[in-house]
Amino acid sequence: MTNGVKEEKANFVSGEKVRSDLILLLAAAIWGFAFVAQRVGMDHVGPFTFSAVRFSLGSLVLLPFLFFRRHLVYNRLNPSKNERKKIIRLQVLLGFLVFAGVSFQQYGLVYTTAGNAGFITGLYVVFVPAVGLFFRQKNHFTIWIGVVLAILGLYFLSVKENFAVNLGDYLVFICAWFWTFHVLAVGYVAPKTDPIRTALIQFSICSLLSWIVAIGFEKISLQPILDAIWPILYGGVMSVGIGYTLQVFAQQKAHPAYASIILSLESVFAILGGWLVLGEAVTGKILLGCGLMLTGMIVAQTRGSTIESMFE
Repeated sequence: MTNGVKEEKANFVSGEKVRSDLILLLAAAIWGFAFVAQRVGMDHVGPFTFSAVRFSLGSLVLLPFLFFRRHLVYNRLNPSKNERKKIIRLQVLLGFLVFAGVSFQQYGLVYTTAGNAGFITGLYVVFVPAVGLFFRQKNHFTIWIGVVLAILGLYFLSVKENFAVNLGDYLVFICAWFWTFHVLAVGYVAPKTDPIRTALIQFSICSLLSWIVAIGFEKISLQPILDAIWPILYGGVMSVGIGYTLQVFAQQKAHPAYASIILSLESVFAILGGWLVLGEAVTGKILLGCGLMLTGMIVAQTRGSTIESMFE
């Protein structure tokens, strides 16, 4: 009887793991094709207008989830008054980091391909353990092998025949660093409060900042927004709202390092989307660079400490 119960429990856990893996894979696909939506959307509106509208939509998508979860999660966590103030400050900081990361990514997409942007943005998976050294984190040597592979991949992916790196690649590279610090900050905040509440606050802050910059520097009118409505809807509802929500629920069961491996596949979907939708060329050199970067990401996440250990 005992063996039967254990076997049933093992099968249940295995089923949960498969579901989590599939949900993470779906989130990676949504995010990967979002690079294509960003490129297409900016044919009609400025990058900050695009970000402002899509993050506003993403925030609205999260509201129903927050309403149904607020008593189940927030009251159970029950943070103290001082801890609550600290969490709110960090949640606002997350909004600034998202805004900076998205802004550099949006402008980078003006000058580079969706596939390049997808892979270079994914470098944050490698940067996170490297930055962890400043938190006195000891990393396994395989992490540094992953860093070397990723840098080599970036070279083959971005460096052209004249040995000059594209301006867009530089901008997206900066974006990857903002996402690095964003991941580290989320690793500290998420266990202390409802992840959906955190997501809603950071996306609202990002939307507000994007609207401010867009009003100040871009010409905003209704018709261009309507012309870009499908990319905006995809970027707002699917990428921001649904994609991040799927990640939140899936990572309740998935190990962070293992989840990162699956989510890094968004880069593969970015290449696939650029090829299918935009007709972007996929050369042998690009495939080599993609392969090296993806291998570097996987190797770096296979061993070593988790993100949370940096804050212990």
